[in-house]
Amino acid sequence: MGQEEIQYEYYSVISLDDLIPGERVFIDVDDMAVVIFNIAGDVYAIEDRCTHDDGPLGEGEIEGFEIICPRHGARFDVRNGRALTLPASEPTRYFPVRIVDNQIEIGVPVE
Repeated sequence: MGQEEIQYEYYSVISLDDLIPGERVFIDVDDMAVVIFNIAGDVYAIEDRCTHDDGPLGEGEIEGFEIICPRHGARFDVRNGRALTLPASEPTRYFPVRIVDNQIEIGVPVE
């Protein structure tokens, strides 16, 4: 049984020069809050939403590739949105990222 491949449309959101390692930036994509991280030169994007209580996630502390929800301490992997600890059990949405001509582009699924 083959898995359906998701098709993405990529949008340029910010210059890589404007997101230095260790920093994050908040944007809106299709009325959804998204946070983009630069962790040691690699860029990741997830929805700014904890799946435990729909609270903001992006201001949480980063440890390695994990973001810790500032409300109740749930941890998510910024590389894929996976929930790692309770009280969250569902993943937060993640967006594929690519760098084109020094611009960070994030992929939004084509519906």
